[in-house]
Amino acid sequence: MAETTNRNRETQIPIKRALISVWDKTGLEELARALVEAGVQIISTGSTAKKIAAAGLPVTPVEDVTGFPECLEGRVKTLHPHIHAGILADRRKPDHVKQLQDLQVEPIDLVVCNLYPFEDTVASGADFDACVEQIDIGGPSMVRAAAKNHPSVAVVVSPYAYDTVIEAVRAGGFDLRERRILASQAFAHTAEYDAAIATWFDDQITRFAMESIGAVASQDESDEDSVMSEWVELSGDRIATLRYGENPHQSAALYVDLEQIADMMEENPDGDCNCPACAHHPELDDIEACDRAGSDPQSKPAPGIANAIQLHGKAMSFNNYTDGDAAIRAAYDHAEPCVAIIKHANPCGIAVAADVATAHRKAHACDPVSAFGGVIAVNRPVTVELAKQIAPIFTEVVLAPSYEPGAVKALAAKKNLRVLRVTPPARGALEVRQVSGGYLAQQRDDVAEPGDRSSGWTKVCGPDVDEATLHDLEFAWQTIRATKSNAILLAHDGATVGIGMGQVNRVDSCKLAVERANTLGGRETGDAAASQSDVAGGARAEDLAVAAPPERARGAVAASDAFFPFADGPQILINAGVKAIVQPGGSIRDQETIDVCEKAGVTMFTTGVRHFFH
Repeated sequence: MAETTNRNRETQIPIKRALISVWDKTGLEELARALVEAGVQIISTGSTAKKIAAAGLPVTPVEDVTGFPECLEGRVKTLHPHIHAGILADRRKPDHVKQLQDLQVEPIDLVVCNLYPFEDTVASGADFDACVEQIDIGGPSMVRAAAKNHPSVAVVVSPYAYDTVIEAVRAGGFDLRERRILASQAFAHTAEYDAAIATWFDDQITRFAMESIGAVASQDESDEDSVMSEWVELSGDRIATLRYGENPHQSAALYVDLEQIADMMEENPDGDCNCPACAHHPELDDIEACDRAGSDPQSKPAPGIANAIQLHGKAMSFNNYTDGDAAIRAAYDHAEPCVAIIKHANPCGIAVAADVATAHRKAHACDPVSAFGGVIAVNRPVTVELAKQIAPIFTEVVLAPSYEPGAVKALAAKKNLRVLRVTPPARGALEVRQVSGGYLAQQRDDVAEPGDRSSGWTKVCGPDVDEATLHDLEFAWQTIRATKSNAILLAHDGATVGIGMGQVNRVDSCKLAVERANTLGGRETGDAAASQSDVAGGARAEDLAVAAPPERARGAVAASDAFFPFADGPQILINAGVKAIVQPGGSIRDQETIDVCEKAGVTMFTTGVRHFFH
């Protein structure tokens, strides 16, 4: 909450008595010293009181107020009427004020409290009892009480708000509007805390139940109810209002977990905050500074596109975020240097190579027409060569883990091009999607099953394939996950050459993949590294009129995200000259599909796993 100079004097309440009980001692001494200098009496508990006293500052131990010692290993400290009556008394009501006088309870004007480190304890791998011990009781009770009684009490739950507290104390206290804002933050804080506990506890119940029957948690239909939690936490803090949603008439905003950002700041207290709300925007700054930030190892953002650092360009839109997330997902499915070009959640081209510039040229060549206005994700630092390659092509967003010196400057030749530094999200996370009346949740599909590598495949027909073909098949299989189902993908030399996505039947997907492979290969449309004739990267008529485009389907390999229900799909691929196919298998008509490939001398592998993506 920002400092305020125009407080409502009528609703200000001077801070005379403060209760401080914090686990995180960041900024505690500075806060306590400022309160004492302002004449505020400080009541405190346990280690917090000891730290304040060690700084040579006067502090009243909570037991001197309650007349009851801290006990049960500190479990009972503030749970006492002399504390909660002082917090909960609504001083707008004469009866409440009189009762305080009769009971000899002094009111409390300020509660400063942050909670036991439950999530950090869980993350450390501590055992069940140790985690339970870090479930705070007195802290949330005080925070909720103070937040409920915000007409009379101010409550602060974050050390990052201490400067505001100090300023308010010196200026005569918070007014009602400020106390309401602080109360809202406090309720959000305890809600998130309780949600984390409930989620973890539910997971523990699941684990105990499975252990009791000797089961092992796995993604199996027989125990699908046991691997998904009965309760899911959904929480976030709004850090940005987007220009609009998918369409201009839809409002939109970006939400992130600011607790995660705070944890990063604790790990690097001397570094700058890398949340999107604090990351600078280059249209307001020197591009040289942005170029340095792109290569600065200390500026690594928290995982996920929501926490990306924007180094250049205009504000992100809803579609920019969704396409960017899909692009990151696609690029990081590959261990080799990879570039993924995504538009409207579907790939225009994906490729791997020894270096990112080569990978981009190969990816762009798949469909240079659709790449116009696309989003590019790279799983390696962006080189100057790659940046100069991208710059002439109209691109919405570039995302990468970092940028070599000079790369951001080269990309900044396009004023509106959004350049983001992003850390990929953790694999294995839960995916949640809202539906009318509720939410759907599933484990993330991470291309991590045994059938996602050729060593787990079964060759069902056709001749043995050479190493290069097998590499292309593996690439195609790992890449098809990035394509909206129903999907057929053609690949050659570590790059997509034809993509049939999002069709309602697999035959049409096969036809589309072949058609795109055989018609788009000769089009330039701002060709990466080759054509500089159109600096905007737009499609010109002469770019689209190629007399004899190469038949890129011939000699390519194909991947299908699910089984072929009939043999007509593979027959289309065979007729186009595809030499090998990888697909999940599992159809009751598998043998028909195998027979048609065997007859044509086409090799087919089955994986035993599918990769639908909707």
